[in-house]
Amino acid sequence: MHVIIDISGLAEEQLRKAFGPDLDEAARDALLINGYRNGRLSLGFLAEVLGLPTRLEVQEWLAARNVPLNYDVDELEADRAAVRERFHVEI
Repeated sequence: MHVIIDISGLAEEQLRKAFGPDLDEAARDALLINGYRNGRLSLGFLAEVLGLPTRLEVQEWLAARNVPLNYDVDELEADRAAVRERFHVEI
């Protein structure tokens, strides 16, 4: 898929200064990050698009860009219950 953004030359110059020479990659990353932050895209989807083999690598990719994980208290409690059940420990 290709997306074309029509901007003036001056704006392009400013964007390259702000985001680096590869505006295609910068635009893709911004779209993926925004979609993840808004809960519209999953870690699995990001892994597929980015060509990363694991969700852990996606988490590292997000962390490198200062993007916190979408992880709420209900998910924490579910993970804690799974650990208790599997390993018979209280956490």
